[in-house]
Amino acid sequence: QVQLVESGGGLVQPGGSLRLSCAASASIFSVTGMDWYRQAPGKQRELVATILRDGSTNYVDSVKGRFTISKDNTKSTVYLQMNSLKPDDTAVYYCYANVLGIDYWGPGTQVTVSS
Repeated sequence: QVQLVESGGGLVQPGGSLRLSCAASASIFSVTGMDWYRQAPGKQRELVATILRDGSTNYVDSVKGRFTISKDNTKSTVYLQMNSLKPDDTAVYYCYANVLGIDYWGPGTQVTVSS
């Protein structure tokens, strides 16, 4: 059983920054990549960023150049640095991992971008 817990969400003005963290209860980064998803009110959950086991990354077009995903293997923690935030980035952000065929989701952290 793996538990994922996100933190770092909050209210920020447009143009501001936040750093989200996702702590895993086990050392899983050697066997799986990690994803950040988000879900805005009335919309489907969207894949935002991925970091693979080898550290390579992928992003949805709408966040390229503004968001950075990274991980600390020693802390079993993945991060999402979000800069130049826009109101459209408002959503609940979730981290996700698939470990040996089992899907694990964190409970989510709310990010609100508003003046």
